[in-house]
Amino acid sequence: MGERTVVLGVIGADVHAVGLRVLDYVLRNAGFDVVNIGVLSSQEDFIKAAIESGARAILVSSLYGHAELDCKGFKEKLKEAGLEDIILYIGGNLGVGQKDWNEVEKKFKDLGFHRVYPPKTSPEDVVRDLKKDLGLE
Repeated sequence: MGERTVVLGVIGADVHAVGLRVLDYVLRNAGFDVVNIGVLSSQEDFIKAAIESGARAILVSSLYGHAELDCKGFKEKLKEAGLEDIILYIGGNLGVGQKDWNEVEKKFKDLGFHRVYPPKTSPEDVVRDLKKDLGLE
C-alpha cells in the first residue's frame, strides 16, 4: 500500500453500510487504495487496519448518533500507536438530534478530527479534501 491508502469504516454499534459502500466506490474510482473494515468497528479495528496497511488517512462514518461517545480518546490511542500524523475524517449523523452544526464540528475537531462532515455531504467533496490534505494535487 502507499500514499493513496485510506482506512474506511463505521464506528461503534452502528450498522449503516450504504454510505460506506458509496464512499468506498467513489474513493476507489478516484485512485485511492481503500481498506474497508465495514460496520460495527472499534477504535482498535481502525488502528490495526491503518498500521497493517500503512494508511495515510482514516475515514470514520457514523449515522446512529453516538459518534462522540464512540470517538472519545481515539486521537490519544492513535498517538500511542505511532499514528499521530494520520489524517482523520468523520462524517454522518454525529449526534442524536444534531444541534447547531458549528458546535458539532467544533466538538469533533476538539477530539482530533481534521475534517468533520454533516449528513448528505457529497462524496466528491471528501475526495477533493483528501487529495488536498494528502498533498496529492
